[in-house]
Amino acid sequence: MQTPTVLDLKTFLPARDYDLARQFYIDLGFKLNWGNEQVAELEIGAFRFLLQNFHVQAHAGNFMMHLQVDDADAWLAHIEATGLREKYPGITVKPPTLQPWGLRVLYLTDPTGVLWHIADRRRA
Repeated sequence: MQTPTVLDLKTFLPARDYDLARQFYIDLGFKLNWGNEQVAELEIGAFRFLLQNFHVQAHAGNFMMHLQVDDADAWLAHIEATGLREKYPGITVKPPTLQPWGLRVLYLTDPTGVLWHIADRRRA
């Protein structure tokens, strides 16, 4: 039996301060497709996620996203140029480092604490 067709797959990201988190992602370069008081769809390239006005610290503190990019160094430069550290005190930005699994990973936390792995395959 063939698996039925899948049309889309998105995750729901938690937000401690929904308006702040939504603006963070817009400032990072995501496009706001639509939104209301409870949920917003954000997109970058052909990839989307749903930001939700929901927060449980135990969940948010263990939530991770992976964004595969061509150049993690360019993303670091973009993050620095947009002034995200200054605009969003408390976020974490760690420069790309080669990991044992072969990816160079830039670590970025959003204002809620969601950890983003922004990774490329370039060698250090």
